[in-house]
Amino acid sequence: MGKPDTRRVDREITKTQKKLEAVRRGEWWPLTGRERRDMFRAMAGGARSLHQGHSTGRAETRMDSIGSSVEMRLNAELTALYGERQRIVTEHAQAKAKNKSSGWW
Repeated sequence: MGKPDTRRVDREITKTQKKLEAVRRGEWWPLTGRERRDMFRAMAGGARSLHQGHSTGRAETRMDSIGSSVEMRLNAELTALYGERQRIVTEHAQAKAKNKSSGWW
């Protein structure tokens, strides 16, 4: 029995970590279509307010809240992936212990 096969989960963890870092830098590529649409809508509302000579505070707040909800979603995905990885490792350890305990005696 070799090591547990966690390559797929590790790859997904790395991908999600990269997405989370990109969101923290303010990049939009990790956003889903709905999140992107909400972000554009907030930007358009802010531009309209600015054009009319009003403050853009509400639009900025909305964009910040969308960004934080994306971060929360990605953190939840990351937590689930870490849990999945731990489950795979635990199952592998249990199977290995079972094989060891059923020796030839």
